[in-house]
Amino acid sequence: MKRQIILDTGPLIAMLNHRDRYHAWACDQFAEIEPPLATCEAVIVEACHLLRQQPGGERVVLDVLRRNAVAIEFALRDEIVPVQQLRTRYSDVPMDLADACLVRMAELSNGSTILTLDSDFAVYRMHGRRVIPTISP
Repeated sequence: MKRQIILDTGPLIAMLNHRDRYHAWACDQFAEIEPPLATCEAVIVEACHLLRQQPGGERVVLDVLRRNAVAIEFALRDEIVPVQQLRTRYSDVPMDLADACLVRMAELSNGSTILTLDSDFAVYRMHGRRVIPTISP
């Protein structure tokens, strides 16, 4: 069975922005991982927002979805209670909505790994105690 890779905002931005310091690393990761990578709408919204000043930035994010390199595989409406509980538990970090959704995705998908640039995933835990496997530089 293929291990599910859950995509955070940072690597997506880095792959799409040639000036990002992690661009080469992100491109290498995307080249090695069989698509589609799983993500949530909050990550896509963050990426579009962060790339809004880059010409064609939002379009490229949506093209990644259209080409099925990345798939939205999380419905917040179905997981709002556990997501709110995660945000409350990690309010001192603080945990944003996208991170809470990704942690919940990891909880729902045994054997998944989060592709991230965010060091907060070293603090977050699945089911309150289990380390979340990550791929990061």
